[in-house]
Amino acid sequence: MALFMDVHIIPGVTAKDVAEAHQKDILLQEEHRCKCMTYWIDEDRNNVFCLIEAPDKESVSALHQHSHGLVPHKVIEVNPELVESFLGRLQDPTPATDDGLNVFTDSSFRTLLFITTKDPALLRYELGSEKANEILSNCTGVIRQNLAEFDGREVEYPGKGFIASFTAASKAVSCALTIQAAANQPHMQAAGLKIGINAGEPVSTLNSLFGETIQFARYLSSISGETRIAISSAVKELVKDHFQKPAENMVCLAQPDEVLLELLFSKLEQNWQNPDFTISEFCQAMAMSQSQLYRKTVELTGMSPNIFLKDYRLEKAKELMTQQRYSISQITFDAGFTSPSYFTKCFKKNYGLLPMDYLELLH
Repeated sequence: MALFMDVHIIPGVTAKDVAEAHQKDILLQEEHRCKCMTYWIDEDRNNVFCLIEAPDKESVSALHQHSHGLVPHKVIEVNPELVESFLGRLQDPTPATDDGLNVFTDSSFRTLLFITTKDPALLRYELGSEKANEILSNCTGVIRQNLAEFDGREVEYPGKGFIASFTAASKAVSCALTIQAAANQPHMQAAGLKIGINAGEPVSTLNSLFGETIQFARYLSSISGETRIAISSAVKELVKDHFQKPAENMVCLAQPDEVLLELLFSKLEQNWQNPDFTISEFCQAMAMSQSQLYRKTVELTGMSPNIFLKDYRLEKAKELMTQQRYSISQITFDAGFTSPSYFTKCFKKNYGLLPMDYLELLH
């Protein structure tokens, strides 16, 4: 049996409606070899998310179809530990009443704090293992201390970055500001903390829990720099009553620019391994002239399109190096570079050491 989460978009839905539908699901769950764990409802956003153990996605849809006809818009397989990390529970938050109807309103909408530090391997290369480990340990301590203070939940999420989940956007932003203030102290600055904050639902377009929300929070952190916190327009709207005067160390893009930033990264993600994907192809993919692409990329990321593309490939090359011991030649072409000598030159310029030296640091 696997664990699945689905989403239903139902205009005008109420907590009582969902409680009744959930009760109908439970009555038929054994017939479909399912176990209905719990649900979340957001009346304001017209969303319902169900958590169900089942043999497959089709069984989840068939159960809903049979019991009340409300077929989910999307079903994804989820990890129970991640669900609990993000949302805080795997069971109903309150016991059923005497009539068996368990009515509650508990939204799954979360504000996610995404934090990265400087590459630990590069930090150890620059400062020595003892000093680098001390700084990274201090950063982790500061982050966890503030998560506890502002009711954030640390998420053990695979991949690069530190992720925390908040039910209140204002607490997420306050937590980020406090962490940033601590990270800007002289003894912590070398860690190079970057922070992005986004908000969203657990199931959207991607087939991973909060995948779209995490992805854009990562994009925001990459453009925030080490002195600002980048927040999405969705988060800005949620905290406008708590932060009347925008902080100088916070940046928020207008919605059209958010769409453009997401498009920039998606085109890179689709094409970074293709050595023939040059700035001309980048312009074509973005439906922009070269001058338009240059102006908007600099405006959004602080980098020219050429540097933006090259840096993206270099970061991907480092990810390849961490996966297994590839040869430099293989990494070169897998990361979309045209020759090992050019790759080595770019890597040395960006990170201050040769690719082979970086591999040795990892292994």
